[in-house]
Amino acid sequence: MADFDFDVVVIGAGPGGYVAAIRAAQHGMKVACIEKRDTLGGVCLNIGCIPSKALLNGSALYEEAHSGALAKFGVKLGKVELDLPQMLAEKDKVVKELTDGIAFLFKKNKVEWIKGAASFVDAKSVKVGDRTLTAKNFIIATGSEVANLPGIEPDGDVIITSTEALALPKVPAHLVVIGGGYIGLEMGSVWGRLGSKVTVVEYADRIVPAMDIEVATAFARVLKKQGMTIKTATKVTAVTRKGKGAVVTIEPAAGGAAETIEADIVLLSIGRRPNTDGLNIEATGLALEAAGPNRGRIMVNGDFSTKVPGIWAIGDVVPGPMLAHKAEDEGIACADNIAGLNGHVNHDVIPAVVYTHPEVGTVGKTEEELKAAGIAYKAGKFPFAGNSRAKANRDTEGFVKVLADAKTDRVLGVHIIGSMAGTMIAEAALAMEFGASSEDIAATCHAHPTHPEALKEAAMAVTGKAIHV
Repeated sequence: MADFDFDVVVIGAGPGGYVAAIRAAQHGMKVACIEKRDTLGGVCLNIGCIPSKALLNGSALYEEAHSGALAKFGVKLGKVELDLPQMLAEKDKVVKELTDGIAFLFKKNKVEWIKGAASFVDAKSVKVGDRTLTAKNFIIATGSEVANLPGIEPDGDVIITSTEALALPKVPAHLVVIGGGYIGLEMGSVWGRLGSKVTVVEYADRIVPAMDIEVATAFARVLKKQGMTIKTATKVTAVTRKGKGAVVTIEPAAGGAAETIEADIVLLSIGRRPNTDGLNIEATGLALEAAGPNRGRIMVNGDFSTKVPGIWAIGDVVPGPMLAHKAEDEGIACADNIAGLNGHVNHDVIPAVVYTHPEVGTVGKTEEELKAAGIAYKAGKFPFAGNSRAKANRDTEGFVKVLADAKTDRVLGVHIIGSMAGTMIAEAALAMEFGASSEDIAATCHAHPTHPEALKEAAMAVTGKAIHV
C-alpha cells in the first residue's frame, strides 16, 4: 500500500472547504487545507456573506436613526451623521475576528494550513509553489467567482464588482446595479440607505427570477417604496466611462429603443461562476461540464465522489445553488463519507435568504414549480399585519406562505417576506427535513408574541382555519 503525505487534502478554505477539513480531522485523519488567500474563510467570509451583513446592519441602524423613524417610539435624536470610515472599519473588524477564529480551529484540530494555489500533478498529488503533496483523498472546494458580462470589463474604480462595493470610499450619488439578484439587491440596499440613488437593471421580467412570483412581486413593490428604481425586462448593452462616472446604455430585453443612464458607480452583479481556473483538473482524469446549466462544474455522485477514485468535490463547483450553508453541509457529509460513514445532504431542503429589509426567506418548491410539475397543492398565507409582535414593532410588511401537498398535507415549500424571514425560515426547513405536514406546524405551540406565530397561522390557513385574519 502506497504511503501518502495526508489522508485528506482540501483545496479551498471557504465555508465548504474549512468545514470539511475540520470534520475530516475530527474523524482522526491527517488533513491539510490549501488556500491561496492570505486569510481563511473564502469569498463568503472575506468579501461576501459576512462583510455584506455587517454593512447591511450598520446602514440599517443609520437609516433608522437618520430618518426619524424612532420618534414614534419616543426616541428623539439630534443631528445624525454618517461616519463611513468607521462603518467600514467595524465591518473589517468582524471579518478579522472570524478569519482568526477559523485559524484557531485549524490549530485546535491539527489541520495544516498550506498557503498558495494548488495545481494537480495527477489524481494523487498536487503542487503548491515548490511543494508537492500526496493524499489518499482530495476534496475540491474552490468556490466561485464573479461572472462577467461580455463587453463590460470591471475596472475596480467606477465599474465594480461586489468586492469593491463592500469598501467604497464615499457614498455614490447614483449607483446603477446590473442584476436584480440577491447580491445586487443587498448592496443596492446598503448604499441606498446611506444616501445613494439606486437603479437596478434586470434582464428577466422580475427581480430574483427563481423566487416565488407572488413573493418577488411584493418584494419589488417594497423596494420601490423605499426609493429603489427597478427596471426589469431590460438589458445592458454598454457601459462607458465618462469623466469620474459612467454611462450605462440599456434597451428592452425584447428589443427596442435604447436609452442611457448616468451613474457615479456601476455595480456588475449578474451572478457567479465556478472557480476552477489553474487547478489543472484534467491531470486527474476529470473534465468540467462543457455545456448546459452545469457548465464549468464538476459532476459528482450522491456522496460527492467523482468518477476518479479519491477525488471529491463540494460547494459552488458542483451542481446546486451557490450558497455558503449548502457548501458547509456538503463539506461535513463529504468528510463523513470519506470516513466510511453515511453523510447526506437533502438538496430539496436548502433555504435561501435575501438580507434586505424586509428579508426574504424561502425553502422548497415555489407555486410555479409545483404547477409545472403537475403537483396538486394547497396554499396558506398569513400577513404580518395580523401578527402581534410585528404590530408592536410597527414593522408589518410582508407575509408567510405555506405550500402543502393536496393529498398528504406534507409541506412542500415555505416562502416568507418580513423583517425576521431569515431566522424564521430555519423552522420551516427543519419541519420539511422531517417530513412535517402543515397540520404538524399548526399544532406546534409557538411562543407569544413572536414573529414565528405567523408561520403557525399560515400553516393553519392551509385548511382555511387561521385565527387572526
